[in-house]
Amino acid sequence: MNLQQQQSVLTIAMLAAFADGAKDDTEREEIRRIAQSLAAEGNMPDLPRLYQDVLLRRTSLESAAAALQDPTHRQLAYEMAVCVCDVDGRQTPTEREFLAHLKQTLQLGSAATDAFDQEEQALLNALDSATATTATKPGLPVPVPVPVPAAAPSGPSAAAVQRDAELDKSILNYALLNGALELLPQSWASMAIIPLQIKMVHAIGLAHGVELDRGHIKEFIAAAGVGMASQYVEQFGRKLLGGLLGKVAGKTLGNIGQAATGMAFSFATTYALGQVAKRYYAGGRGMSTAMLRESFQDLLGPAKQLQTEYLPQIRQKAATLDAGQIMSMVRGA
Repeated sequence: MNLQQQQSVLTIAMLAAFADGAKDDTEREEIRRIAQSLAAEGNMPDLPRLYQDVLLRRTSLESAAAALQDPTHRQLAYEMAVCVCDVDGRQTPTEREFLAHLKQTLQLGSAATDAFDQEEQALLNALDSATATTATKPGLPVPVPVPVPAAAPSGPSAAAVQRDAELDKSILNYALLNGALELLPQSWASMAIIPLQIKMVHAIGLAHGVELDRGHIKEFIAAAGVGMASQYVEQFGRKLLGGLLGKVAGKTLGNIGQAATGMAFSFATTYALGQVAKRYYAGGRGMSTAMLRESFQDLLGPAKQLQTEYLPQIRQKAATLDAGQIMSMVRGA
């Protein structure tokens, strides 16, 4: 895939991110930042301009699709767009209209997209099921709420120390899993990352005696500065530039060994988000939006460094994951 084709695929992903017309200023700014970052890291100097073209509607789906002649590249662009549109849950009517137009523009028939569409629907159904249960997948431990008496002047109680240790282990497990998911060649595998982040935050709240629905958790994640659509655009962009382009039409494009950049992103984001959630709930949910975002940014750098320490475990986990395991983890079975 050459530079122009990479830019076309990312343009389609950004068009998908704005398809519902509901992105707020924070999300728009985050996607702009991602465009600048990917431009610097991937030798794509035109990417910030492409972002502006998308935002100001100076480019079109048709022009982006015209640069993609290889059927596998067209399929990849479609899969990325579907994943971006699914980030808020079920697609809106506007997003469904956009994807139908995209499918037609890319000249993709049902034979090319049915298998992916079935996998995508299965994952969405698993997420819907997950919101109705608090069970967790073995290997992703969620601490049982521990009554924590008021701390003595000398320091935290033994129960509080135990709870924090269990939460740290759980957060690390989620970060390792999400780092591994980003190594998988299937486009839909990245769709599981945000649902698992939602489950992680839900579990951290439960450990502090607070139970929130998916909507409130999404609001918390957004307040911390982790954009939903922007996170997907960055995941796919780094996958694209890192050489792990996806598995489409029975072919694997790229290889796991080249995907370290993208993997660091999902590991670090998940780990930092979990640690911020732990502080937030432990402090009685008294942190302001500004404090949440500052804490998240402060933790992001050390989390990226921590990723290098766990690189062998991440690669090992990626080598053993399959579709059934991923669905089970999202459902919480």
